[in-house]
Amino acid sequence: MTDWSKMTDNLLRSQATIYQLIRYGFVGGVAFVADYGSLYALTEWCGVQYLVSAAMAFIIGLTINYVLSNLIVFTSHRLSNRWLEFAIFALIGLFGLGLNEAIMYSCCEWAGLHYMIAKLISTVLVFFWNFFVRKITLFYRQPKQ
Repeated sequence: MTDWSKMTDNLLRSQATIYQLIRYGFVGGVAFVADYGSLYALTEWCGVQYLVSAAMAFIIGLTINYVLSNLIVFTSHRLSNRWLEFAIFALIGLFGLGLNEAIMYSCCEWAGLHYMIAKLISTVLVFFWNFFVRKITLFYRQPKQ
């Protein structure tokens, strides 16, 4: 196996947190495009108030994130019941949504930033919250003794 293929294999299959974080970054990027694009479309084209459209867009991103996280990022699961796992994943996401809304409101109303800039700031902070809480809560298994 060449060095390149070893590195690629590690990136795609490793359970090491750094590799999972890189994969989660990719998954998060795809979910972000859906979230950010939906936010813009709902607010600018459909006339939905920015905090309402942010919540709707966040749910779209959350669903995409869950599906891709299961396919690409986390291969070991604490729970065998996928519905329960999704419910917990969504609850963590709802807390992330609360953070998203609070950060966006603070950035827009108190700091006077445009809502699209506020969304970028919020995305970075909520990204790390979601990754680490989901990894610890749902997808991390203790090594066997």
